[in-house]
Amino acid sequence: MINLVRNQLKKVINREIEIEVFPSEKEAFGHYSTNVAFKLAPILSLPDQKVAPFEVAKKISDNLKAMGGKEFSKIEAIQPGFINFWISPGILHSRIKEVLAGRKKRAGGKGQKINVEFVSANPTGPLTMANGRGGFYGDVLANVLEKAGNKVTREYYVNDAGNQIKILGQSIMASSNFIDSEENFYQGGYIKDLAKKLKIKNKEANFEEVGKKAAAILIKEITKSLKGASIKHDVWFSEDKKLRGKKGLINKILMRLIDEGLVIDKDGAKWLKTSDIEDEKDRVLVKSDGQPTYFLADMAYHYDKFINRKFNLAIDIWGADHHGYVARLKSGVKALGVNPNRLKIVITQMVRLMSGGKEIKMSKRTGEFVTMDELIKEVGADAARFFFLMHSADTHMDFDLDLAKERSQKNPVYYAQYAYVRALNILRKAKKPQNYNLRLLASPAEMRLMLELVKLPDLIKLSAEDYQVNRLTKYVLELARSFHNFYEKEKVVGIEDKEMGKARLALVSAVKMTMESLFNILGVGKPSKM
Repeated sequence: MINLVRNQLKKVINREIEIEVFPSEKEAFGHYSTNVAFKLAPILSLPDQKVAPFEVAKKISDNLKAMGGKEFSKIEAIQPGFINFWISPGILHSRIKEVLAGRKKRAGGKGQKINVEFVSANPTGPLTMANGRGGFYGDVLANVLEKAGNKVTREYYVNDAGNQIKILGQSIMASSNFIDSEENFYQGGYIKDLAKKLKIKNKEANFEEVGKKAAAILIKEITKSLKGASIKHDVWFSEDKKLRGKKGLINKILMRLIDEGLVIDKDGAKWLKTSDIEDEKDRVLVKSDGQPTYFLADMAYHYDKFINRKFNLAIDIWGADHHGYVARLKSGVKALGVNPNRLKIVITQMVRLMSGGKEIKMSKRTGEFVTMDELIKEVGADAARFFFLMHSADTHMDFDLDLAKERSQKNPVYYAQYAYVRALNILRKAKKPQNYNLRLLASPAEMRLMLELVKLPDLIKLSAEDYQVNRLTKYVLELARSFHNFYEKEKVVGIEDKEMGKARLALVSAVKMTMESLFNILGVGKPSKM
Protein backbone atom coordinates (compact mmCIF):
# COMPACT_ATOMS: atom_id res chain seq x y z
CA MET A 1 0.00 0.00 0.00
CA ILE A 2 2.87 2.39 0.70
CA ASN A 3 4.09 1.99 -2.89
CA LEU A 4 0.54 2.58 -4.15
CA VAL A 5 0.38 5.94 -2.35
CA ARG A 6 3.97 6.81 -3.28
CA ASN A 7 3.41 6.05 -6.98
CA GLN A 8 0.33 8.29 -7.10
CA LEU A 9 2.28 11.11 -5.46
CA LYS A 10 5.07 10.76 -8.02
CA LYS A 11 2.57 11.52 -10.79
CA VAL A 12 2.02 15.06 -9.47
CA ILE A 13 5.44 15.78 -7.93
CA ASN A 14 7.98 16.52 -10.66
CA ARG A 15 10.97 16.53 -8.35
CA GLU A 16 13.73 14.08 -7.44
CA ILE A 17 12.83 13.81 -3.79
CA GLU A 18 12.38 10.97 -1.34
CA ILE A 19 8.67 10.46 -0.68
CA GLU A 20 7.97 9.07 2.77
CA VAL A 21 4.62 7.36 3.33
CA PHE A 22 3.62 5.77 6.62
CA PRO A 23 0.51 4.08 8.06
CA SER A 24 -1.54 6.44 10.21
CA GLU A 25 -1.90 5.71 13.90
CA LYS A 26 -5.54 6.87 13.92
CA GLU A 27 -8.12 6.48 11.14
CA ALA A 28 -9.16 10.12 11.65
CA PHE A 29 -5.85 10.98 9.99
CA GLY A 30 -6.38 8.62 7.08
CA HIS A 31 -5.14 5.12 6.44
CA TYR A 32 -1.78 6.46 5.22
CA SER A 33 -0.06 9.85 5.44
CA THR A 34 2.88 11.67 3.89
CA ASN A 35 5.06 14.59 5.02
CA VAL A 36 6.39 15.28 1.53
CA ALA A 37 5.01 18.85 1.55
CA PHE A 38 7.46 19.76 4.33
CA LYS A 39 10.34 18.69 2.06
CA LEU A 40 8.99 20.47 -1.00
CA ALA A 41 8.13 23.80 0.67
CA PRO A 42 11.76 25.02 1.10
CA ILE A 43 12.57 23.96 -2.48
CA LEU A 44 9.61 25.89 -3.90
CA SER A 45 10.19 28.97 -1.75
CA LEU A 46 11.91 32.11 -3.05
CA PRO A 47 14.24 34.30 -0.95
CA ASP A 48 11.54 36.95 -0.54
CA GLN A 49 8.51 34.66 -0.70
CA LYS A 50 8.20 31.63 1.55
CA VAL A 51 5.80 28.83 0.65
CA ALA A 52 3.99 27.18 3.57
CA PRO A 53 3.92 23.36 3.68
CA PHE A 54 0.13 23.44 3.93
CA GLU A 55 -0.10 25.34 0.61
CA VAL A 56 2.02 22.64 -1.04
CA ALA A 57 -0.02 19.86 0.57
CA LYS A 58 -3.28 21.47 -0.60
CA LYS A 59 -2.05 21.79 -4.18
CA ILE A 60 -0.84 18.15 -4.27
CA SER A 61 -4.11 16.83 -2.87
CA ASP A 62 -6.16 18.95 -5.31
CA ASN A 63 -4.13 17.62 -8.25
CA LEU A 64 -4.57 14.02 -7.08
CA LYS A 65 -8.32 14.52 -6.76
CA ALA A 66 -8.45 16.05 -10.26
CA MET A 67 -6.85 12.89 -11.65
CA GLY A 68 -10.00 11.02 -10.57
CA GLY A 69 -8.28 7.76 -9.70
CA LYS A 70 -10.07 4.91 -7.92
CA GLU A 71 -7.24 4.25 -5.48
CA PHE A 72 -8.51 6.52 -2.73
CA SER A 73 -11.94 7.15 -1.26
CA LYS A 74 -10.70 10.40 0.28
CA ILE A 75 -7.60 12.64 0.15
CA GLU A 76 -7.18 15.49 2.62
CA ALA A 77 -4.51 18.10 3.29
CA ILE A 78 -4.35 19.20 6.92
CA GLN A 79 -2.36 21.73 8.89
CA PRO A 80 0.53 22.17 9.16
CA GLY A 81 1.16 20.25 5.90
CA PHE A 82 0.39 16.55 6.06
CA ILE A 83 -1.59 14.77 3.35
CA ASN A 84 -3.84 11.93 4.50
CA PHE A 85 -5.16 9.14 2.28
CA TRP A 86 -8.06 6.77 2.73
CA ILE A 87 -7.75 3.62 0.59
CA SER A 88 -10.83 2.78 -1.45
CA PRO A 89 -12.75 -0.43 -0.63
CA GLY A 90 -12.15 -1.71 -4.16
CA ILE A 91 -8.37 -1.61 -3.71
CA LEU A 92 -8.68 -3.37 -0.36
CA HIS A 93 -10.83 -6.11 -1.87
CA SER A 94 -8.29 -6.70 -4.65
CA ARG A 95 -5.43 -6.91 -2.14
CA ILE A 96 -7.35 -9.40 0.02
CA LYS A 97 -7.73 -11.55 -3.10
CA GLU A 98 -3.94 -11.49 -3.43
CA VAL A 99 -3.60 -12.63 0.18
CA LEU A 100 -6.02 -15.49 -0.40
CA ALA A 101 -4.18 -16.49 -3.56
CA GLY A 102 -0.94 -16.74 -1.55
CA ARG A 103 1.70 -14.04 -1.73
CA LYS A 104 4.46 -15.31 -3.98
CA LYS A 105 5.91 -11.89 -4.64
CA ARG A 106 8.84 -10.69 -2.55
CA ALA A 107 8.19 -7.73 -0.29
CA GLY A 108 11.11 -5.70 -1.64
CA GLY A 109 14.84 -5.97 -1.06
CA LYS A 110 17.79 -5.80 -3.44
CA GLY A 111 18.72 -9.45 -3.37
CA GLN A 112 21.88 -8.78 -1.37
CA LYS A 113 24.15 -11.40 0.14
CA ILE A 114 23.99 -10.63 3.87
CA ASN A 115 25.79 -12.06 6.89
CA VAL A 116 23.93 -11.74 10.19
CA GLU A 117 26.16 -12.54 13.14
CA PHE A 118 24.33 -12.85 16.44
CA VAL A 119 24.50 -14.31 19.94
CA SER A 120 28.26 -15.09 19.63
CA ALA A 121 28.48 -15.32 23.43
CA ASN A 122 31.92 -16.29 24.69
CA PRO A 123 32.03 -20.03 25.46
CA THR A 124 32.90 -19.34 29.08
CA GLY A 125 29.49 -20.18 30.51
CA PRO A 126 25.95 -21.16 29.56
CA LEU A 127 23.73 -18.78 27.59
CA THR A 128 22.04 -16.30 29.89
CA MET A 129 18.60 -14.77 29.58
CA ALA A 130 20.27 -11.61 28.25
CA ASN A 131 21.75 -13.63 25.35
CA GLY A 132 18.19 -14.53 24.42
CA ARG A 133 17.44 -10.94 23.46
CA GLY A 134 20.08 -10.82 20.74
CA GLY A 135 19.37 -14.43 19.82
CA PHE A 136 15.68 -14.02 19.12
CA TYR A 137 16.24 -10.63 17.51
CA GLY A 138 18.91 -11.92 15.13
CA ASP A 139 16.85 -14.97 14.25
CA VAL A 140 13.83 -12.87 13.27
CA LEU A 141 15.87 -10.19 11.52
CA ALA A 142 17.37 -12.92 9.33
CA ASN A 143 13.86 -14.19 8.55
CA VAL A 144 12.73 -10.68 7.62
CA LEU A 145 15.73 -10.07 5.37
CA GLU A 146 15.10 -13.38 3.59
CA LYS A 147 11.42 -12.57 3.20
CA ALA A 148 12.48 -9.27 1.62
CA GLY A 149 14.43 -11.14 -1.08
CA ASN A 150 17.96 -11.33 0.29
CA LYS A 151 20.29 -14.31 0.66
CA VAL A 152 21.11 -14.53 4.36
CA THR A 153 23.75 -16.47 6.30
CA ARG A 154 23.15 -16.78 10.05
CA GLU A 155 26.47 -16.91 11.88
CA TYR A 156 27.83 -17.51 15.38
CA TYR A 157 31.38 -16.27 16.03
CA VAL A 158 32.99 -18.70 18.47
CA ASN A 159 35.50 -16.72 20.53
CA ASP A 160 37.38 -19.89 21.57
CA ALA A 161 40.85 -18.35 21.89
CA GLY A 162 42.47 -15.58 23.85
CA ASN A 163 42.56 -14.38 27.42
CA GLN A 164 39.01 -15.36 28.42
CA ILE A 165 39.75 -18.99 27.52
CA LYS A 166 42.86 -18.88 29.71
CA ILE A 167 40.78 -17.42 32.56
CA LEU A 168 38.19 -20.18 32.06
CA GLY A 169 40.99 -22.75 32.45
CA GLN A 170 42.27 -20.98 35.56
CA SER A 171 38.75 -20.89 37.01
CA ILE A 172 38.42 -24.66 36.60
CA MET A 173 41.87 -25.27 38.10
CA ALA A 174 40.91 -23.09 41.08
CA SER A 175 37.67 -25.03 41.47
CA SER A 176 39.79 -28.19 41.66
CA ASN A 177 41.93 -26.49 44.34
CA PHE A 178 45.07 -26.63 42.17
CA ILE A 179 45.51 -22.83 42.31
CA ASP A 180 44.11 -20.01 44.42
CA SER A 181 40.94 -18.36 43.15
CA GLU A 182 41.10 -14.74 42.00
CA GLU A 183 38.50 -12.03 41.67
CA ASN A 184 38.36 -12.13 37.88
CA PHE A 185 37.79 -15.90 37.72
CA TYR A 186 34.43 -17.30 36.64
CA GLN A 187 32.29 -18.58 39.50
CA GLY A 188 29.20 -20.73 39.93
CA GLY A 189 28.06 -24.30 39.88
CA TYR A 190 28.74 -24.73 36.17
CA ILE A 191 32.48 -24.25 36.78
CA LYS A 192 32.45 -27.08 39.32
CA ASP A 193 30.48 -29.25 36.86
CA LEU A 194 33.08 -28.59 34.16
CA ALA A 195 35.87 -29.53 36.57
CA LYS A 196 34.15 -32.85 37.27
CA LYS A 197 33.69 -33.58 33.57
CA LEU A 198 37.29 -32.75 32.67
CA LYS A 199 38.77 -34.65 35.65
CA ILE A 200 41.95 -32.58 35.77
CA LYS A 201 44.58 -34.47 37.78
CA ASN A 202 47.74 -32.67 36.79
CA LYS A 203 48.47 -29.56 38.82
CA GLU A 204 50.78 -28.38 36.05
CA ALA A 205 48.08 -28.53 33.37
CA ASN A 206 48.18 -25.74 30.78
CA PHE A 207 45.48 -23.19 31.60
CA GLU A 208 44.68 -22.45 27.96
CA GLU A 209 44.39 -26.14 27.05
CA VAL A 210 42.03 -26.72 30.00
CA GLY A 211 40.04 -23.68 28.90
CA LYS A 212 39.76 -24.94 25.30
CA LYS A 213 38.48 -28.33 26.45
CA ALA A 214 35.94 -26.64 28.71
CA ALA A 215 34.89 -24.27 25.90
CA ALA A 216 34.24 -27.25 23.60
CA ILE A 217 31.86 -28.70 26.22
CA LEU A 218 30.14 -25.34 26.66
CA ILE A 219 29.72 -24.91 22.90
CA LYS A 220 27.81 -28.19 22.76
CA GLU A 221 25.57 -26.96 25.58
CA ILE A 222 25.09 -23.59 23.86
CA THR A 223 24.15 -25.37 20.62
CA LYS A 224 21.57 -27.41 22.50
CA SER A 225 20.16 -24.31 24.19
CA LEU A 226 19.80 -22.48 20.88
CA LYS A 227 18.07 -25.48 19.34
CA GLY A 228 15.63 -25.54 22.26
CA ALA A 229 14.88 -21.88 21.58
CA SER A 230 14.46 -22.56 17.82
CA ILE A 231 17.33 -20.19 17.05
CA LYS A 232 19.16 -21.28 13.92
CA HIS A 233 22.75 -20.68 12.80
CA ASP A 234 24.13 -21.75 9.44
CA VAL A 235 27.80 -21.19 10.29
CA TRP A 236 29.80 -21.61 13.51
CA PHE A 237 33.00 -19.66 12.91
CA SER A 238 35.84 -20.72 15.24
CA GLU A 239 38.45 -18.06 15.97
CA ASP A 240 40.93 -20.69 17.15
CA LYS A 241 40.64 -22.90 14.06
CA LYS A 242 40.13 -20.27 11.33
CA LEU A 243 42.02 -17.17 12.43
CA ARG A 244 44.87 -18.20 14.73
CA GLY A 245 48.25 -19.82 14.06
CA LYS A 246 51.32 -18.68 12.12
CA LYS A 247 49.56 -19.15 8.80
CA GLY A 248 46.19 -17.92 10.06
CA LEU A 249 44.29 -14.91 8.81
CA ILE A 250 45.22 -12.79 11.84
CA ASN A 251 48.90 -12.92 10.88
CA LYS A 252 48.08 -12.30 7.21
CA ILE A 253 46.09 -9.16 8.02
CA LEU A 254 48.82 -7.86 10.33
CA MET A 255 51.45 -8.26 7.57
CA ARG A 256 49.20 -6.51 5.09
CA LEU A 257 48.62 -3.54 7.41
CA ILE A 258 52.36 -3.27 8.09
CA ASP A 259 53.12 -3.30 4.35
CA GLU A 260 50.60 -0.51 3.80
CA GLY A 261 52.26 1.65 6.45
CA LEU A 262 49.26 1.64 8.73
CA VAL A 263 51.04 0.15 11.77
CA ILE A 264 53.32 1.88 14.24
CA ASP A 265 55.44 0.41 17.06
CA LYS A 266 54.98 2.01 20.46
CA ASP A 267 55.62 0.81 24.04
CA GLY A 268 56.59 -2.62 22.74
CA ALA A 269 53.21 -3.09 21.04
CA LYS A 270 51.94 -2.70 17.48
CA TRP A 271 49.25 -0.08 16.90
CA LEU A 272 46.89 0.60 13.99
CA LYS A 273 46.80 4.28 13.03
CA THR A 274 43.01 4.41 13.37
CA SER A 275 43.18 8.09 14.38
CA ASP A 276 43.95 8.75 10.71
CA ILE A 277 40.79 6.91 9.67
CA GLU A 278 37.56 7.24 11.68
CA ASP A 279 38.48 6.57 15.31
CA GLU A 280 39.40 9.01 18.08
CA LYS A 281 42.80 7.44 18.74
CA ASP A 282 45.17 4.68 17.61
CA ARG A 283 44.34 1.12 18.69
CA VAL A 284 46.56 -1.78 19.75
CA LEU A 285 46.78 -4.70 17.32
CA VAL A 286 49.44 -6.78 19.07
CA LYS A 287 50.16 -6.42 22.79
CA SER A 288 53.66 -6.12 24.24
CA ASP A 289 53.57 -9.85 25.11
CA GLY A 290 53.11 -10.68 21.42
CA GLN A 291 49.46 -11.70 21.72
CA PRO A 292 46.97 -10.32 19.14
CA THR A 293 44.14 -8.19 20.51
CA TYR A 294 40.44 -8.82 19.99
CA PHE A 295 40.52 -5.87 17.61
CA LEU A 296 43.01 -7.54 15.26
CA ALA A 297 41.04 -10.79 15.43
CA ASP A 298 37.85 -8.92 14.57
CA MET A 299 39.55 -7.21 11.63
CA ALA A 300 40.65 -10.61 10.32
CA TYR A 301 37.15 -11.99 10.86
CA HIS A 302 35.53 -9.18 8.91
CA TYR A 303 38.13 -9.45 6.16
CA ASP A 304 36.94 -13.04 5.81
CA LYS A 305 33.33 -11.85 5.61
CA PHE A 306 33.81 -9.08 3.07
CA ILE A 307 36.81 -10.18 1.00
CA ASN A 308 36.94 -13.97 1.20
CA ARG A 309 33.22 -14.74 1.38
CA LYS A 310 32.10 -11.63 -0.50
CA PHE A 311 29.11 -10.56 1.59
CA ASN A 312 27.55 -7.32 0.40
CA LEU A 313 26.51 -6.48 3.93
CA ALA A 314 27.49 -7.68 7.40
CA ILE A 315 25.14 -7.11 10.33
CA ASP A 316 26.69 -7.62 13.77
CA ILE A 317 24.36 -7.81 16.77
CA TRP A 318 26.20 -6.92 19.97
CA GLY A 319 25.37 -6.46 23.63
CA ALA A 320 25.25 -3.06 25.32
CA ASP A 321 28.77 -3.42 26.77
CA HIS A 322 30.24 -3.25 23.23
CA HIS A 323 28.88 0.22 22.39
CA GLY A 324 32.28 1.91 22.56
CA TYR A 325 33.74 -0.60 20.11
CA VAL A 326 31.66 0.47 17.08
CA ALA A 327 33.86 3.30 15.76
CA ARG A 328 36.98 1.18 16.31
CA LEU A 329 35.77 -1.72 14.19
CA LYS A 330 34.45 0.57 11.46
CA SER A 331 37.90 2.14 11.31
CA GLY A 332 39.45 -1.31 11.10
CA VAL A 333 37.16 -2.30 8.25
CA LYS A 334 37.99 0.90 6.39
CA ALA A 335 41.70 0.17 6.85
CA LEU A 336 41.07 -3.10 5.01
CA GLY A 337 39.73 -1.17 2.02
CA VAL A 338 36.06 -1.95 2.72
CA ASN A 339 33.39 0.74 2.82
CA PRO A 340 32.45 0.90 6.54
CA ASN A 341 28.82 1.53 5.54
CA ARG A 342 28.71 -2.14 4.57
CA LEU A 343 29.10 -2.99 8.26
CA LYS A 344 25.91 -2.48 10.25
CA ILE A 345 26.13 -2.86 14.01
CA VAL A 346 23.04 -3.23 16.17
CA ILE A 347 23.50 -2.74 19.91
CA THR A 348 20.97 -4.58 22.05
CA GLN A 349 20.34 -2.85 25.35
CA MET A 350 20.15 -4.29 28.85
CA VAL A 351 17.31 -6.45 30.14
CA ARG A 352 15.93 -6.48 33.67
CA LEU A 353 14.11 -9.61 34.78
CA MET A 354 11.17 -8.54 36.94
CA SER A 355 8.93 -10.58 39.23
CA GLY A 356 6.50 -9.25 41.80
CA GLY A 357 7.58 -5.74 40.90
CA LYS A 358 11.20 -6.45 41.90
CA GLU A 359 14.32 -6.99 39.81
CA ILE A 360 16.04 -10.38 39.83
CA LYS A 361 19.78 -9.62 39.87
CA MET A 362 22.10 -11.36 37.43
CA SER A 363 25.88 -11.55 36.95
CA LYS A 364 27.66 -14.06 34.72
CA ARG A 365 31.04 -13.47 36.34
CA THR A 366 29.82 -14.37 39.85
CA GLY A 367 27.69 -17.24 38.61
CA GLU A 368 24.45 -15.53 39.64
CA PHE A 369 22.36 -15.52 36.49
CA VAL A 370 19.22 -16.88 34.88
CA THR A 371 20.08 -19.08 31.92
CA MET A 372 18.14 -18.98 28.70
CA ASP A 373 17.16 -22.62 29.31
CA GLU A 374 15.71 -21.71 32.71
CA LEU A 375 13.73 -18.82 31.27
CA ILE A 376 12.25 -20.95 28.49
CA LYS A 377 11.40 -23.72 30.93
CA GLU A 378 9.66 -21.16 33.16
CA VAL A 379 7.61 -19.23 30.57
CA GLY A 380 7.80 -21.27 27.35
CA ALA A 381 9.73 -20.59 24.14
CA ASP A 382 6.91 -18.63 22.51
CA ALA A 383 6.47 -16.21 25.41
CA ALA A 384 10.24 -15.75 25.85
CA ARG A 385 10.67 -14.97 22.16
CA PHE A 386 7.62 -12.72 21.83
CA PHE A 387 8.35 -10.67 24.96
CA PHE A 388 11.88 -9.88 23.79
CA LEU A 389 10.67 -9.03 20.28
CA MET A 390 8.02 -6.57 21.49
CA HIS A 391 10.74 -4.01 22.27
CA SER A 392 13.14 -2.24 19.94
CA ALA A 393 16.57 -3.81 20.38
CA ASP A 394 18.15 -0.43 21.15
CA THR A 395 15.93 0.28 24.18
CA HIS A 396 16.23 -0.98 27.74
CA MET A 397 13.46 -3.39 28.68
CA ASP A 398 11.90 -5.07 31.67
CA PHE A 399 10.97 -8.71 31.17
CA ASP A 400 7.78 -9.27 33.19
CA LEU A 401 8.18 -12.87 34.33
CA ASP A 402 4.73 -13.00 35.94
CA LEU A 403 2.91 -11.75 32.82
CA ALA A 404 4.91 -14.08 30.56
CA LYS A 405 3.75 -17.06 32.61
CA GLU A 406 0.09 -16.04 32.58
CA ARG A 407 -2.24 -18.14 30.43
CA SER A 408 -4.79 -15.45 29.61
CA GLN A 409 -5.41 -12.75 27.05
CA LYS A 410 -3.43 -10.33 29.24
CA ASN A 411 -0.37 -12.16 27.91
CA PRO A 412 0.40 -10.63 24.46
CA VAL A 413 1.55 -13.86 22.79
CA TYR A 414 -1.44 -15.75 24.18
CA TYR A 415 -3.71 -12.97 22.86
CA ALA A 416 -2.21 -13.23 19.36
CA GLN A 417 -2.28 -17.03 19.28
CA TYR A 418 -5.87 -17.04 20.54
CA ALA A 419 -6.90 -14.98 17.50
CA TYR A 420 -5.23 -17.53 15.24
CA VAL A 421 -6.98 -20.44 16.97
CA ARG A 422 -10.29 -18.56 16.76
CA ALA A 423 -9.83 -18.26 12.99
CA LEU A 424 -9.02 -21.98 12.78
CA ASN A 425 -12.16 -22.88 14.75
CA ILE A 426 -14.37 -20.79 12.47
CA LEU A 427 -12.91 -22.41 9.36
CA ARG A 428 -13.35 -25.88 10.86
CA LYS A 429 -17.09 -25.25 11.14
CA ALA A 430 -17.51 -24.29 7.50
CA LYS A 431 -15.93 -25.30 4.21
CA LYS A 432 -13.54 -22.85 2.62
CA PRO A 433 -15.64 -20.85 0.12
CA GLN A 434 -14.73 -21.26 -3.54
CA ASN A 435 -16.87 -18.45 -4.93
CA TYR A 436 -17.16 -15.30 -2.86
CA ASN A 437 -17.84 -11.61 -3.45
CA LEU A 438 -15.48 -9.52 -1.34
CA ARG A 439 -17.28 -6.35 -2.45
CA LEU A 440 -19.93 -7.20 0.11
CA LEU A 441 -17.44 -6.43 2.88
CA ALA A 442 -18.01 -2.82 3.81
CA SER A 443 -18.83 -2.54 7.54
CA PRO A 444 -16.41 -0.58 9.79
CA ALA A 445 -15.17 -3.81 11.44
CA GLU A 446 -14.61 -5.47 8.05
CA MET A 447 -12.83 -2.42 6.64
CA ARG A 448 -10.55 -2.13 9.66
CA LEU A 449 -9.63 -5.81 9.43
CA MET A 450 -8.90 -5.59 5.71
CA LEU A 451 -6.73 -2.53 6.27
CA GLU A 452 -4.64 -4.47 8.78
CA LEU A 453 -4.37 -7.52 6.53
CA VAL A 454 -2.82 -5.60 3.63
CA LYS A 455 -0.02 -4.03 5.73
CA LEU A 456 2.30 -7.03 5.98
CA PRO A 457 4.38 -6.53 2.77
CA ASP A 458 5.02 -2.88 3.68
CA LEU A 459 6.05 -3.77 7.22
CA ILE A 460 8.46 -6.47 6.01
CA LYS A 461 10.03 -3.99 3.60
CA LEU A 462 10.39 -1.31 6.28
CA SER A 463 11.80 -3.78 8.82
CA ALA A 464 14.34 -5.06 6.27
CA GLU A 465 15.51 -1.47 5.82
CA ASP A 466 15.72 -0.23 9.42
CA TYR A 467 15.95 -3.59 11.31
CA GLN A 468 13.07 -2.63 13.63
CA VAL A 469 11.50 -6.09 13.77
CA ASN A 470 9.49 -5.12 16.86
CA ARG A 471 6.95 -3.52 14.50
CA LEU A 472 5.94 -7.07 13.51
CA THR A 473 4.95 -8.04 17.06
CA LYS A 474 3.05 -4.78 17.32
CA TYR A 475 1.39 -5.55 14.01
CA VAL A 476 0.33 -9.08 14.93
CA LEU A 477 -1.32 -7.68 18.08
CA GLU A 478 -3.13 -5.01 16.04
CA LEU A 479 -4.26 -7.66 13.58
CA ALA A 480 -5.47 -9.88 16.42
CA ARG A 481 -7.32 -6.91 17.96
CA SER A 482 -9.03 -6.10 14.66
CA PHE A 483 -9.98 -9.73 14.17
CA HIS A 484 -11.39 -10.09 17.69
CA ASN A 485 -13.41 -6.91 17.09
CA PHE A 486 -14.68 -8.27 13.76
CA TYR A 487 -15.65 -11.54 15.45
CA GLU A 488 -17.65 -9.68 18.09
CA LYS A 489 -19.40 -7.38 15.59
CA GLU A 490 -20.07 -9.61 12.57
CA LYS A 491 -21.50 -13.12 12.51
CA VAL A 492 -19.72 -15.46 10.11
CA VAL A 493 -21.14 -18.99 10.36
CA GLY A 494 -24.83 -19.79 10.06
CA ILE A 495 -26.10 -16.42 8.83
CA GLU A 496 -29.10 -16.19 6.48
CA ASP A 497 -27.25 -14.16 3.85
CA LYS A 498 -25.19 -17.01 2.35
CA GLU A 499 -23.19 -14.73 0.04
CA MET A 500 -22.19 -12.50 2.93
CA GLY A 501 -21.28 -15.60 4.92
CA LYS A 502 -18.95 -16.76 2.16
CA ALA A 503 -17.30 -13.33 1.90
CA ARG A 504 -16.68 -13.22 5.64
CA LEU A 505 -15.33 -16.76 5.64
CA ALA A 506 -12.88 -15.70 2.94
CA LEU A 507 -11.83 -12.80 5.17
CA VAL A 508 -11.29 -15.20 8.10
CA SER A 509 -9.19 -17.40 5.81
CA ALA A 510 -7.05 -14.36 4.92
CA VAL A 511 -6.55 -13.73 8.65
CA LYS A 512 -5.41 -17.32 9.18
CA MET A 513 -2.97 -17.19 6.27
CA THR A 514 -1.52 -13.83 7.31
CA MET A 515 -1.06 -14.89 10.92
CA GLU A 516 0.62 -18.10 9.80
CA SER A 517 3.06 -16.07 7.76
CA LEU A 518 3.67 -13.72 10.68
CA PHE A 519 4.21 -16.54 13.17
CA ASN A 520 6.65 -18.19 10.76
CA ILE A 521 8.67 -14.97 10.51
CA LEU A 522 8.58 -14.41 14.28
CA GLY A 523 9.33 -18.06 15.01
CA VAL A 524 6.25 -18.33 17.21
CA GLY A 525 4.26 -21.56 17.41
CA LYS A 526 0.92 -21.99 15.62
CA PRO A 527 -1.31 -23.86 18.10
CA SER A 528 -4.28 -25.80 16.75
CA LYS A 529 -6.25 -25.30 19.95
CA MET A 530 -6.02 -23.42 23.25
